[in-house]
Amino acid sequence: MSSPSPSDPTSEANIRGVQTTSFRRSGSGDDLRRSVRLFRSFLTEQTDPVGFYSLIAEDAVTLISRHTGLDGLRVVDFGGGPGFYSEAFARHGAVSVVVDADRSEITSHRRHPLSVQALAEQSPIADGSMDLVFSSNLLEHVPDLAAVADQMARKVRPGGYVVLSYTAWLGPWGGHETSPWHYLGGHRAARRYERKHGHPPKNRFGESMYAASVAEGMRWARSTPGLELVEARPRYLPPWSRFLLRIPLLRELLSWNLWLVLRRL
Repeated sequence: MSSPSPSDPTSEANIRGVQTTSFRRSGSGDDLRRSVRLFRSFLTEQTDPVGFYSLIAEDAVTLISRHTGLDGLRVVDFGGGPGFYSEAFARHGAVSVVVDADRSEITSHRRHPLSVQALAEQSPIADGSMDLVFSSNLLEHVPDLAAVADQMARKVRPGGYVVLSYTAWLGPWGGHETSPWHYLGGHRAARRYERKHGHPPKNRFGESMYAASVAEGMRWARSTPGLELVEARPRYLPPWSRFLLRIPLLRELLSWNLWLVLRRL
């Protein structure tokens, strides 16, 4: 099969360009329309992963830009895989490096971002060397959320920002591809997935996915010395949904994804 030409509207480059441009024009607001747009995009993750991750990355950069300009910043993206977030940072003038433990993730989608293959907690990035530490959907894949968050946050300089985002286990997408059956137990959901699809899920409960809670992230953000909590919110919901984080059980069920912005004092 021949490769699509640059003028082909179905080519990867044009799909990405159209989606990103569309978001910039109509998604600059932070309201219910943005949330609907993002949740609709989740339906295309399997059929159009490039478009989906490009859109989500641009949205994350937009949220970060409300706290700090990105032009000229040094950014480390923990768990960034093929570099969709790094590309979004670069479009806004930042220099970004991916730290990911899985080489196949880094090279997936035929991408080769500037990267270091390492566990987040064993990163060779020097302490205090980065202007922005970023991580999206990594912390639900580690057994000790607070310990890994501590190690990532050490890489940011005084005055720099730490932005962490992860999926809550008790939320509708807590079991990732095994959802919503994770509500019956992570191991049971994995067995059901394997029976249905003929292979185990990518995310195995207790091995590569854990029961991350909103409460755990909030405790870490509020109690870690040297870090000031600037913003905490459900990532994909409108700003008024912040009240959910004050209600113990409700925040676990409805937040979907916890978004934390902290500044190094």
